[in-house]
Amino acid sequence: MTLKIGMHAGPQDLSIDELKRLWQTGDENGFHWISVWDHFYANPLKDRNNPCFEGVAAMAALAALTRNVRVGCLVFCALFRSPGMLAKAAVTVDHLSGGRADIGIGAGWFEEEFREFGYGFPPLGRRLDQLEEALTIIRSLWHDEETSFKGTYYQVEGAVCSPKPLNPGMRLWVGGRGRDRTPAIAARYADGFNMPYLPPAGVGDRLARLAAACEVEDRDPAALETSVNVGFYPGDRKPDVNPDGCLTGSSAQMVDRIGEYVETGVQGLNIALRPPVDWDGLSAFIEEVMPHFRD
Repeated sequence: MTLKIGMHAGPQDLSIDELKRLWQTGDENGFHWISVWDHFYANPLKDRNNPCFEGVAAMAALAALTRNVRVGCLVFCALFRSPGMLAKAAVTVDHLSGGRADIGIGAGWFEEEFREFGYGFPPLGRRLDQLEEALTIIRSLWHDEETSFKGTYYQVEGAVCSPKPLNPGMRLWVGGRGRDRTPAIAARYADGFNMPYLPPAGVGDRLARLAAACEVEDRDPAALETSVNVGFYPGDRKPDVNPDGCLTGSSAQMVDRIGEYVETGVQGLNIALRPPVDWDGLSAFIEEVMPHFRD
């Protein structure tokens, strides 16, 4: 069985030195992908004073510190930055990485950070509308000589993004758990579709919905890369997210569970590490689990 195995390492509740160690461990041990996430507070939210680093800066540091892995974010919140600013930041990180960068974008969900950092908390439908406009602008800035767009939430007039991505195939991912509109948005705009913390049955359902949405858009589903994020809780550690969307227990149990994801047809699986990092558990995963899913 082959699968692109990645690492999802949020820049929270760890020092910069610990993050560097984690990222470099992934880079040196055969991971396909490392991503950060985009929050102002550590989550689950237990204490607002817990450290949490900003997503664009963290992704740039990840790009500069690694040499082999794809570098990403799952996912930037569309409402936190203007689409033009995010497009330019992504291009900058792509050049820093030597052409290894991709970015994901979503509608956001963490109400406390929205409200407390001054973004309000628009209804989900409006957030998804803004996501669609942002995706349109970013894609155009990356690929077109000049971008003009007049939407409900964003207006761009004659904008030029220079330089373009170092990698002309830099992927724009859409991430989310939604059953209907999220797969439809991915089919319309994205190069990749990421599903966070879903069990294999849920992944299979979303892939079927993505394929149906691609048919509506007259698009080949194979044109989109797909991945799932799963919690990583080796040994006796108990999940603090949906346990059905996690890897738990022994290495053998993880191999069996990952095999269920492979059967859905998903192309990538990213283990999501929440502090404190279980370094022994991570080493066992690298040595005892990953070899089962390499070419």
